[in-house]
Amino acid sequence: MFHATRRLAVIALACTASLAFAQSSKSEIRIAHIHSKTGPLEAYAKQTHTGLMMGLKYATGGTMMVGGKKIVVIEKDDQGKPDVGKSLLAAAYADDKADIAIGPTASPVALAMLPVAEEYRKILLVEPAVADSITGDKWNKYIFRTGRNSSQDAAANAVALDAPNNVIGVLANDNAFGRDAVKASKDFTKKAKIVHEEYLPVGTTDFTAGLLRLVDKLKDQPGNKYISVVWSGAPTPFAKIAEMELDKRYGIKLATGGNILPAMVAYKQFPGMEGALYYYFGIPKNPINEHMVAEHYREFKQPPDFFTAGGFSAAMAVVTALKKTNGDTNTDKLIQTMEGMSFDTPKGTMTFRKEDHQALQSMYHFRIKADPAFAWGVPELVREIKPEDMNIPIRNKR
Repeated sequence: MFHATRRLAVIALACTASLAFAQSSKSEIRIAHIHSKTGPLEAYAKQTHTGLMMGLKYATGGTMMVGGKKIVVIEKDDQGKPDVGKSLLAAAYADDKADIAIGPTASPVALAMLPVAEEYRKILLVEPAVADSITGDKWNKYIFRTGRNSSQDAAANAVALDAPNNVIGVLANDNAFGRDAVKASKDFTKKAKIVHEEYLPVGTTDFTAGLLRLVDKLKDQPGNKYISVVWSGAPTPFAKIAEMELDKRYGIKLATGGNILPAMVAYKQFPGMEGALYYYFGIPKNPINEHMVAEHYREFKQPPDFFTAGGFSAAMAVVTALKKTNGDTNTDKLIQTMEGMSFDTPKGTMTFRKEDHQALQSMYHFRIKADPAFAWGVPELVREIKPEDMNIPIRNKR
């Protein structure tokens, strides 16, 4: 009799605990942030998470509440490994009861995660992974992206580099990010000529051989010669390019997009270099960016960086959607709300395109200035490239 009574008590306690969890989960909005806290993209991930938390605080007026529910952020480290990211996302949806997931940092990890979002029928908001295929042929309806894609990078950089008499050799990561970026660059290069593609692994420490192969293909070409660098992760090739004095020796100039501030220290050796970038703290003029810059200086004694803006933008997208649903995290309702939705970010207004859920956004044509007040090469704005100025193709099969 004692054992039966004890068993009933245990069952009752378990039921009470389950009920309490159900009640508490209903009073929470659970967001899983899966990113590369360790690995070659660690700096990018740290910035993204900082921006995400700053953005959630800003968008909720400091309450971390939407529709009477508390926002709970669950942080996970995918280590830059696709299999780890895939299993962590499944665990976030199944075990942590995440309503929405944000991340990851690396494109190969994102591609592994996409089918998991579809399997669990939950939203994965991709930030900052860039490969076109994420919102292209590997896309499904549960995928949204605030980060820019390879085509947006390529279209923006074509503004600076695609001109008659320009000859280009490309140096890129040998992964989904690099290869999708080069494919997009070729699609948007109409007047210039790409004569060589050089792919090296993320984490490469000696760029000499790859750069010499590029020099060999470029040095005897007529016209304006450029090495266009599409690179993520540390180390970067920029210091080696400066050391090799390619412009002085062969008339080969560097062309590249934006990057994090530590990588842009090397840009200071290339004054006058032009390209296009996703974000630089001194360029956008709007109240959200001013707030983010001021708060980041106050907390960290330095400006926000490239990926801080991305994390902040992801937060703005999520909270904008949840405000519209009054905190309802039903996936179908969120998808219906987010398709075609515009939201404010440190870069200005972004809009999720209905067809592929890619955020359409401005990019910035820059010219590097060597300013003694800054350790890095300062990208001065040439002009804002607005979404309507870029014909970004829809690459999915929807």
